[in-house]
Amino acid sequence: MPKAPTDYQTRYPIDFGDIDPAIQQTVVQLYGADGAKSRGILYMPSNHTPRTAVIMAHPRGDFFQHYSIPYWIEAGFAAFAQNTRYLNNDSMMLHENLLIDLAAGIRFLREERGFEHIVMLGNSGGGSLFAYYDAEARKPKGSRVAAPPGGGPPDLNSFELPVADGFIVLAAHLGQGKVLMGSLDPAVVDEHDPFASDTALDMYDERNGFKSPPAESRYDREWLRIYRASQRARVTRIDAIARCHVEEARNARAASRMDGFAAHPAEYRNYIQRRMMAPRIMVVYRTLANPNYHDLTLEPSERVLGSIFAARPDLFNYHAFGLGHLVTPEAWLSTWSGLSSYAYMERNLPLVTIPTLVVGANADQDIFISDVRAEFELSGASDKRLEFIEGADHFMRAGGTKTKNDPRPRLMKVLTEWTRERFTP
Repeated sequence: MPKAPTDYQTRYPIDFGDIDPAIQQTVVQLYGADGAKSRGILYMPSNHTPRTAVIMAHPRGDFFQHYSIPYWIEAGFAAFAQNTRYLNNDSMMLHENLLIDLAAGIRFLREERGFEHIVMLGNSGGGSLFAYYDAEARKPKGSRVAAPPGGGPPDLNSFELPVADGFIVLAAHLGQGKVLMGSLDPAVVDEHDPFASDTALDMYDERNGFKSPPAESRYDREWLRIYRASQRARVTRIDAIARCHVEEARNARAASRMDGFAAHPAEYRNYIQRRMMAPRIMVVYRTLANPNYHDLTLEPSERVLGSIFAARPDLFNYHAFGLGHLVTPEAWLSTWSGLSSYAYMERNLPLVTIPTLVVGANADQDIFISDVRAEFELSGASDKRLEFIEGADHFMRAGGTKTKNDPRPRLMKVLTEWTRERFTP
């Protein structure tokens, strides 16, 4: 078997790199109840048939080689890494469609492979995804989400959503929309021009307290209050733009269904039909502007300057890569809006009552200690536990100001022991 390059874990921090070739690996083609495809890899011990499987997924990330997998197998569990229909491309992502993908994965594990227990591992963006899934799965049909925030399908009341038995919330944010709202640059005054800026709201302006790294910035608390309110106001503005675009497409569909449409001139019919098919593509500029990145007195922790997305957020805030940069209006409302999306912890975690383990990384640069504590408090489970891993960054690698040794063995001891206490491997 080919060996991973020596810098593999630096380049792909979520992956395990090499794995024991004796571990059984089965690639699984999944079909959602709506016909959409997703894929998974089922990892099994070579000398044992587990009774419990751990399923892991991320809205858009590749979890096929998630770093936890070898540890789960060594502990006697099966691990199922699922990649969704939106792998590496969230420009059209509807979180409601993701729930249909997860249902296909859980159904496969329960019905086709016969696992007695299924534990959901919600790492990073997978945390709010699985919380949304479980919250909807436990509602009776008729009371689930009937349409995404932008309208249209899917109606979750039309689908079977099999439930799992346990939930691990690992270094997970409060929702993709919530984490983006916290890092959205409120200084942008024109959504069509990334350089049109209100300097009074620019966290990267030295007049507002910014210092270029490696120096640490200091932001006035009253200025921060205005900054956070302005971030919310920008989300409101983008939501309004998205809903306007959605309404345009909806009006075109309505026009195409009107009596006498076929009698209109071809030029008009073509315009309406093309307008139905061609969604507006929204560009959302400057999405890496959380003051916590540069002022470590905010949300005190073991973290160092920067973000998990860039060591220099002040520069990468203008980069082509970024959260939610290129999206359809429907995808913005369903996934990236901190005001319109349904996929956020405050809405869903109180409805998740299965045994729940919440774990944070003390040196995480984007999911902060208060986020993790809030998730624990929000959990509706009577059997719930909170843990923090010292000296660990977001990817559970050694990092931060109190680096000791590789945190992953310490993390996985917590995860596997908690799971074994509740579910037989």
